[in-house]
Amino acid sequence: NRVAHGQVEEYRVQKAEAALDKNFLPHIGRTDQSRKDKAFFLGEMASRAIELQLGRRKTDDKDHFKNKRLRLAGPLLADLFRVAFRNLTRDIKYQLERIGVKGPIITVSVAVRPGIVTERFQHALATGNWGRGRVGVTQLLDRTNHISTLSHLRRLQSPLSRSQPNFEARDLHATHWGRLCPNETPEGSNCGLVKNLALSACISVGINPEKIKQLLFSSGVAPVLEASENLRLSGAKVFVDGNIVGYCDSPQELAREFREKRRRGEISTEVNVAYFSKTQGEREELYVNCDEGRVRRPLIIVENGTPKLQREHLDKISSGEWSWEDLVKNGIVEYLDAEEEENAYVALTPEEVSPERTHVEIATYTTLGICSSTIPYAEHNQSPRNSYQAAMAKQALGIYATNFQQRVDSRSHILHYPQVPIVETALMATMGYKLRPSGQNYVVAVLSFEGYNMEDALVFNKASIERGLGRSTFFRIYEAECRQYLGGLKDKFTLPEAGTRGYRGEQYYRLLEPDGIIGLEAGVAGGDVLIGRISPPRFLEEYKEFEVKGPSMRDTSVDMRPSETGIVDAVFITESGEGSKLVKVRVRDQRVPELGDKFASRHGQKGVIGLIVPQEDMPFTEDGIVPDVIVNPHAIPSRMTVGQFIESLAGKVASMRGKPVDGTPFSNETPRELRKALVKLGFSNTGSEVFYSGVTGQKFVADVYVGVIHYQKLHHMVADKIHARARGQVQMLTRQPTEGRARGGGLRFGEMERDCLIGHGAAMLLRDRLLEESDKYTLYICETCGHIAYFDMKQRKYVCKLCEDKAKISPVIVSYAFKLLLQELMSLCISPKLKLKEKA
Repeated sequence: NRVAHGQVEEYRVQKAEAALDKNFLPHIGRTDQSRKDKAFFLGEMASRAIELQLGRRKTDDKDHFKNKRLRLAGPLLADLFRVAFRNLTRDIKYQLERIGVKGPIITVSVAVRPGIVTERFQHALATGNWGRGRVGVTQLLDRTNHISTLSHLRRLQSPLSRSQPNFEARDLHATHWGRLCPNETPEGSNCGLVKNLALSACISVGINPEKIKQLLFSSGVAPVLEASENLRLSGAKVFVDGNIVGYCDSPQELAREFREKRRRGEISTEVNVAYFSKTQGEREELYVNCDEGRVRRPLIIVENGTPKLQREHLDKISSGEWSWEDLVKNGIVEYLDAEEEENAYVALTPEEVSPERTHVEIATYTTLGICSSTIPYAEHNQSPRNSYQAAMAKQALGIYATNFQQRVDSRSHILHYPQVPIVETALMATMGYKLRPSGQNYVVAVLSFEGYNMEDALVFNKASIERGLGRSTFFRIYEAECRQYLGGLKDKFTLPEAGTRGYRGEQYYRLLEPDGIIGLEAGVAGGDVLIGRISPPRFLEEYKEFEVKGPSMRDTSVDMRPSETGIVDAVFITESGEGSKLVKVRVRDQRVPELGDKFASRHGQKGVIGLIVPQEDMPFTEDGIVPDVIVNPHAIPSRMTVGQFIESLAGKVASMRGKPVDGTPFSNETPRELRKALVKLGFSNTGSEVFYSGVTGQKFVADVYVGVIHYQKLHHMVADKIHARARGQVQMLTRQPTEGRARGGGLRFGEMERDCLIGHGAAMLLRDRLLEESDKYTLYICETCGHIAYFDMKQRKYVCKLCEDKAKISPVIVSYAFKLLLQELMSLCISPKLKLKEKA
């Protein structure tokens, strides 16, 4: 009764049928043939709701990974194309109707506007706005280092909002094992909503379900329509992709047979089958999944208590005769999704394999993600520390690409002497981390030093820094384009002449060559012009009086950021997509570690440099070894990063024996073996050594724990953050100082700081901060009427519009924001009056 009120009966029926076919359960089908399937689906929905109400069925777990699908580029682009193509067809229809009225011979190609689809795609990919309020679908690839790039490519985003506390959704679920990394997730509002794929996880590709249905029907499944009454009551329901297709007698047998066929290669390996017994619901159920976007993980099949993967297979792989795909094809390894894994009983190690087990893990550490798997001895750390390290691994400087000389990333960092970690994990070689490491091996002593390493600060050896420890280069790209404007005007790269509008002053252009582009290897500082450019005026009204020269050009040169210095590294001259000339200038800046630069070990122990000590004042060991870094012992106990201790021992062993130590989580050289090796090499098994003070030469009473730890320089450097201001830009509206370092902003003296000064009774200081130094303004007030008056330049006297002659006008010093408030009240038709009285 809701459809098309007041129309003819048959039209209304037609409309209702169209709505049912097109908009109701469209995933089952959009034609009138699929109405029966829709009815069965609706019945299944109703029966589940009723069973749940009667307590015969357990609730579904919406965080179970079987109920999740990942949408990759394919489905997302399909969404976009669907919308764009629908717009295109509408537009063609409209164009044809428009042409059809005029009535010459219609060519369809005239009616097609090709930009509709193209522009929609380009805009969506450029901005990440996917329509329907979905933002951030495309992101700029993170290029800080090799690891951060790989990790960014394996990141998942949950569509839930960040503001609500969805605790269950943020939790780690049992089905995440082997599919998502348990450690790698950001802290704060996104925690648990942004996830990362584990190393072994891979994503299923869709398979046509019709073939699967045919195969099921041929192996004894009765279709829904043909099933007898008896079978419907007692048999197991069979679902394909969540739609009910039929019933069968022996679901367990069918599932086993199905898996056998898949292992023999008769069915695609992308298909998964899961059997649920009566514990789950009213009756047995069999689910077959063949859609795309399921996260699956590989496991070795166990038959009769022995793993199928044998020595000869490994030999074939190592000789290159077989690849990974051959293992899957030959039924030795199979991929399970979260639903089929409910039927598996998996052994963690080959030792645990027994007749009742169905699968065995390939390797325990493949449950970790890209970042967590680079942490040595991670199983000895408190779990949040591993999460912190996973976040910091993405900020460490390294060599992010070997062609960085040719690249034009807007900003990038390169570490000068990266070193392969001397304590490695098995996965570093796999990910290519050893080819592009992002850190260096430091000799680290654990010792409190003169109070300069309190609160996680680090004391650095000056000589180490002078030898190149922790040095990096920062590159930034500045670009300028010659744009075409309406009316045939265009920009021009040149050395601007004095007298051009916006001319900065001669000293800023001193480095430019005649073509307006700076020369290579020129030292530049803040404000220096890199690319000289003049543009036509913004508005053509500006030169009404015709000059002989034509329009007066304005200076739109590109200059250095105010707080940066550097050396011009490279100049790229090319053309943009529109065919206009494009110039990019790359400026490099060598960054030597200084006070306040941030460093971190691989165990979430981050700190800034608190002091740089000359080598002669640093403590040293009996052998004359001087540490590069001294960390505070207080950083260890409460954080429980035992992994860092073990790495320190391992680093010592590795550097003495000349062979890296394997510190892979869950399968590594144990601390006991490391201690034995230390004793063999002639060290104390505790890892501590006798130290002497560098200042007095006296022996320290306590032994000092010292070893080799891989440290990372992070890209938070003091040079990019230091900020102070006296006078500078103010906002137009409120005349208060601007905000932010990039705009030369002021430092906000906020509400709470104000409260402190009130509490101290420092009235004049308070007035200084909030009035004199901020937005002091002299306001003229007419004392008779209390309204704002002003100074008239032509008559050279103070005027009040209301009282004209009777006015008595006095200056008052107020905050400009208060004057703004008065005028905004006036705009609301409220007339504020100020009553003045003489100061006592």
